[in-house]
Amino acid sequence: MRIKLFLFFYLAVITSLFFYSFTQVDLSLTLSQSSIWQVIQKQFQHIGFFERATSTYLYTIIVSLLFVFYFIFLYLARKKKIDSKTVWVAILFAGILLAFSYNAFSYDLFNYIFDAKIVTYYHESPFIHKALDYGGDPMLNFMRWTHRTYPYGPTWLGLTVPLSFLGMNYFLPTFFLFKFLISASFIGSCYMVYKISGKLFPEDRLFHLSFWALNPLVLIEGLVSSHNDMPMIFLTLSSIYLFILRKRALSLVSYVLSVGVKYSTAFLLPVALWLSYLEKKKKPIDWNNVFIALTSLSVLAMLLASIRTNFQPWYLLPPLSFATFISKRPYVLVPSLVLSIAGVLVYAAYVYLTDYNKDYPTTVSNIEAAGFALAALLTVVIAMFGKTLRTKLLR
Repeated sequence: MRIKLFLFFYLAVITSLFFYSFTQVDLSLTLSQSSIWQVIQKQFQHIGFFERATSTYLYTIIVSLLFVFYFIFLYLARKKKIDSKTVWVAILFAGILLAFSYNAFSYDLFNYIFDAKIVTYYHESPFIHKALDYGGDPMLNFMRWTHRTYPYGPTWLGLTVPLSFLGMNYFLPTFFLFKFLISASFIGSCYMVYKISGKLFPEDRLFHLSFWALNPLVLIEGLVSSHNDMPMIFLTLSSIYLFILRKRALSLVSYVLSVGVKYSTAFLLPVALWLSYLEKKKKPIDWNNVFIALTSLSVLAMLLASIRTNFQPWYLLPPLSFATFISKRPYVLVPSLVLSIAGVLVYAAYVYLTDYNKDYPTTVSNIEAAGFALAALLTVVIAMFGKTLRTKLLR
């Protein structure tokens, strides 16, 4: 009975995140011509754009509750006081409901849609043409980064062009088709985590699943903002699972497809080659070391991407997807939680200041720097006093 009540309140918080997302609907975007919806949309927008203190307060309460529930889920999974059905109900509810949310904290989804639209509507190549080349298109009124050409791989275009065709140049159906794709990828990634852990770490399967799927940063960046890291992660995890099943050809295909989404998984090639070598030589595979290597290389890719542009909270998603399999280790668990909290706090600055406020870049940089500094400090402390901390934290 207590678990059911706990689950009910968690689902209520997820629902509140769903509704809150609509406070961030761009003022230049009308989601529906329905007069009733327009009245509702304007009321939500008023909170998001004209009552920023209230909006920040609501956001902070929602994400704080999400983290409280997240920590409880991890504790219950660690103590084996929760069953897989409860966790999966939470995951599926979030995955389905937030597929209908607005991409509140990022404009990237609009760029994904327009990249495919260049192919399906303008019959040109997004590798050559950019959104700004089509000045009369109404989508430009609510887009950002209209000056860039297509930066992703052919896999992503292959996944999204059919959705653009199905959307028939109607914005709202196309918007939701893209959201559904990324939400399906999220649920698929959760399934892969569950299956991989079931093969390699059966005792920790539920903890690993909860660590990944119920992380508020993953929910916000993967389901609300709908970044295309999710399909990339799903394909990468599928490649690992297929390798474990000894389906080498399919594993290779899945890995190549993941590289073709955002290219960043190309950094994982040394691990792929290492696994192939071990298999060829019929040597045992230490999967803990494999996931440490995958996490480390993903962090390296994240750092290089941050140097090339700026760090973004969703850059943490690929490292977290691999860290989940070694998440019981304090030197992985603690910094992962700290960085997840810092990543989510960035959007408190976003909803309060907006990203065009002169103080916004400094505020965000300070939050990110504090998060990385604290994560690094705690990692060092854990490394120095690891045995004592492991005994106390995992007792």
